[in-house]
Amino acid sequence: MSTKGSWGYDLEALPENSNRKRGNLNVQISNGHFFRANRKESNSKFPVLVSIRAPPLKDCEGHGRTPIDLVTVLDISASMQGIKLNLVKRAVKIVIENLGPLDRLSVVSFSSTSKRVLPLQRMTADGRESAILAVNSLKADGGAGIAEALKKGFKVLEDRREKNPVASIILLSDGKDRYCRSRSQMLNQMLASICASDIQHEIPVHTFGFGKKHDANIMHAISDASGSTSCIEAVGMIQNGFALCIGGLLNVVAQELRLTVRSASCGVKIVSIPSGRHVSQISDEGQQGVVDIGNIYAEEEKQFLVYLSVLPSASHVKMPLLDVTCVYKDLASNELMQVQGERVHILRPEVCSPAEKEVSLEVDRQWNRIGVAESIAEAQRLAEMGNLEGAERRATVLASQAAQAGDGLTFSFETELKEVMDRMASMNLYTNAGCAYGLAGMSSHSQQRATARGANGPKIKYETLNAAYQAMEHLLS
Repeated sequence: MSTKGSWGYDLEALPENSNRKRGNLNVQISNGHFFRANRKESNSKFPVLVSIRAPPLKDCEGHGRTPIDLVTVLDISASMQGIKLNLVKRAVKIVIENLGPLDRLSVVSFSSTSKRVLPLQRMTADGRESAILAVNSLKADGGAGIAEALKKGFKVLEDRREKNPVASIILLSDGKDRYCRSRSQMLNQMLASICASDIQHEIPVHTFGFGKKHDANIMHAISDASGSTSCIEAVGMIQNGFALCIGGLLNVVAQELRLTVRSASCGVKIVSIPSGRHVSQISDEGQQGVVDIGNIYAEEEKQFLVYLSVLPSASHVKMPLLDVTCVYKDLASNELMQVQGERVHILRPEVCSPAEKEVSLEVDRQWNRIGVAESIAEAQRLAEMGNLEGAERRATVLASQAAQAGDGLTFSFETELKEVMDRMASMNLYTNAGCAYGLAGMSSHSQQRATARGANGPKIKYETLNAAYQAMEHLLS
């Protein structure tokens, strides 16, 4: 296992009495102010950046990877007729061709009614042939009944007698549910269908809204618990969007990943951990913080800012700040693993020089990402209320230290934010192009994963998600 960066560190061995094996996730720490803080001053929001990076697949060819149970729920209403349905069929066939004999696939189609056109079966040579025949049989007709179709998709997974370690649902629709009178009725029926299942907490739903007429808010609400939201504006992007999503699902290396940080001094308390969709909790009067991350893909990196309250110190020696631990289930061995990081310290000199007070690039970049995500969410909220003038007022990250240093990802955040705001220039533009695009961006930032959006694919390519992108390129080659 390797580490990187000025403040990366190797991992200590577990105590001998631990009943968990030592894991191979890479945990690193970057401190907001170069690991120094004036000992006579208190700091109510001292940032520490914790990074978790998953290892690559042991077999670069993908052999021996974790098998998946996948259900595709496909809209075949009349509006999908022609090139749209043909491209969806082609995209699903690409998925079929790249699933292995241990993977299982089911296809549910919906228009006026929903139908399981392919039961969950292994993608052996015979299974692939059956799947392709099922996909070729799809014909567009009628209206769209999304809620009932999603319920049937969950039922497929709920009825499994045997389960592959990874399971997911992909939902694609280009319209609105024709059989619900209002959005609230649709949401209530949809959530009731999901909550009726005993497995809803295990199964992420990845939604793909296609074209200008789909209900982006509904698609986002469906996926918001654990999946992702993508918006496909151009017909040619269906394949790329599917491939990006599947590329990640085929590279899951760990589940039930949990990050725990604990104060290492009586003068240090954990104040907050902005964690997006990942549920975080601070307990024991600020002494402990936990982030439940869930699944992680090969070579994927998750970064979390941990804000601390640091009191003045009577000594100028090193002050302990945090202890960091990760626990997860390794899918290769099906065993619980633990990674124990070295204790994090800071120096407490009498006076810090200006250089020592500068913010680290890694921390500043994460500040920028969180700020842009919050700006998009607030603009989306105002736009939904009809306040486009308020929605278009935005902050900028160009004055940040990371931007001044030429950080490419920070410039991508700025470009993304500008495009979101440009799509809110009028209510018509927001309805047809801005709403879905903004929600897909919120989905991406909330889980630190790329999603397909717009006409040209993901706008933010998280640099550490190499395996998913490589898998996507392989699927499309």
